[in-house]
Amino acid sequence: ITAAIHLYLAPQLNEPEVKNLQIPFFLNGLGYLALLYALLRPPAFLQGRSSLVHYAFIAFTSVTILGYFAVNGFKPDDTLGLIDKAVEILLVAALFLHLGKK
Repeated sequence: ITAAIHLYLAPQLNEPEVKNLQIPFFLNGLGYLALLYALLRPPAFLQGRSSLVHYAFIAFTSVTILGYFAVNGFKPDDTLGLIDKAVEILLVAALFLHLGKK
């Protein structure tokens, strides 16, 4: 969900004050997809290292959450942004729970 949100928003950031965020949003969406792929279908060099992928995914997501609030602060009117942060918090919780089952 969060990958789709970032990839959806990236091309919409056309205004001059946010245009510099297009590439980071696009790369963030691709990063989520790459980590999801590594979690579900780990390449040969990650076989047997699923905890490493979990921790990388958790770190990536946490940095995204912190980056949002560092750039924007708390904006109650940014509904999609706050929904995305809720999804990311749930993702971190799910990754911790999944890691505990390994």
